[in-house]
Amino acid sequence: MQTDWIFDVLADLKTFAMSSDLPKLAAQLDNSAVVAMAEISALQERRLNLGHDNDKEIKSRPQGTGPR
Repeated sequence: MQTDWIFDVLADLKTFAMSSDLPKLAAQLDNSAVVAMAEISALQERRLNLGHDNDKEIKSRPQGTGPR
């Protein structure tokens, strides 16, 4: 996945925060990782759904096309 790198960066930042006695920042980075995971998952689902939109069958109305 092209977005996995963000989790490595967040983990490195958290390690730095913990070693620098910045516990609130470390906790916030945990929250940021959860948000990143949710957004990336939603993005992948949207992309997947866009791909399936082309698979939908086009149905015509028995009355033909045009305004009623």
